[in-house]
Amino acid sequence: MNNPVAPKWYADPESRVYNGKVYLYVTNSLPYEEQTNLDLVVTEDLEHFEMIEGILDMPTYHGAYKAIWAPTAIEKDGKYYIVFAANDIHSEEEIGGLYIGIADRPEGPFKNHRTDGSPLMNKIYHGAQPIDAHLFKDDDGAIYLYYGGWQHLVVAKMNEAMNGFETMPEPCYDHTVRELTPEGYVEAPYVMKIDGKYHLMYSSGGWGNGTYHVKAAVSDTPCGTFTYYGDILKKSELADGPGHNSAFFFKGKHYVAYHRRTIGDYNPNHRKLCIDILPIENGKLAPVTMT
Repeated sequence: MNNPVAPKWYADPESRVYNGKVYLYVTNSLPYEEQTNLDLVVTEDLEHFEMIEGILDMPTYHGAYKAIWAPTAIEKDGKYYIVFAANDIHSEEEIGGLYIGIADRPEGPFKNHRTDGSPLMNKIYHGAQPIDAHLFKDDDGAIYLYYGGWQHLVVAKMNEAMNGFETMPEPCYDHTVRELTPEGYVEAPYVMKIDGKYHLMYSSGGWGNGTYHVKAAVSDTPCGTFTYYGDILKKSELADGPGHNSAFFFKGKHYVAYHRRTIGDYNPNHRKLCIDILPIENGKLAPVTMT
C-alpha cells in the first residue's frame, strides 16, 4: 500500500465494502471544537482514493456540535446506517453521546434516524463512555452495537427498526446492555467472525501517543467472554501509535484499516489513514506488518 492513503489528517476508520468499492468512514483528526462532521474515503482499487467531505446532515442531530468522531456503518434491508459519537460527554446530564443516521446510499447524506433528533445512546452503562461504536451483523441478521471508552466495553442488540435496542436472548443473559471488557481494553472495538468464532480487535495504550496499539481476543458468542490472545498491531521503526482499526475483505484478501503517527511528531491530532494486509493464521488474527 502507498500509505497514508489520504492527504488529510484522519483517524478511526470504519471500513465497509459495498458494490465493489471500499468505503472508509473517518474522523477528522482535529481539535475537538473543529470536529464538526465526518468524511468518507472511497476506492475501487486500493490505489486511487476519493474524499467526500461532510457526510452528516448535522442540523438533524440535535445538540451535537463538537467531537464528532469514530463512526461505524452498516447496511440493512437496502438502507445504510451510521453511528457516531458527539460532544465527548462525561455525564448523563450533558447533551450528546451516540447518534444514529440513515441514508439511501453509502455516501450519505445521513440524517438522524430518530425523528425527535435525540441520540441513540446518551447514558453511561457499566462505566463505559458512549464513544467508539462498532456495528456487527451476525450470520442470522442480528445486529449488535459494541462501544465504550474509559476502559470499559459494552454490547447491546439493535432493534428491528434500528432506532433503539432490544433485550438480548440467551446466551447473552437477557441483558439490554452487557459489559464485555477484555484484558487491556481501552477503546475502539471491532468484531469479525472467523470459523464460527467471534474475534474482537480493540485499542490499548494512549490515543495521543506512540503507546497506542491493537489487541485481539476471541469468544464463542457475540456477547460472551472475550479472551485475549495477542497484540496484532504495534509501533515499529516505520510508525508510532497504530490503532482504532477496522477490517475488510476485498478481492480475495483481508485488510486492516487504521490510523498511525509519524515517529517524532508529538501533535496528538496528526494521525494518518493507512491500510495493510490483515494476516489470519490457524483461525486467529496474526500480527500486521505496517508498510
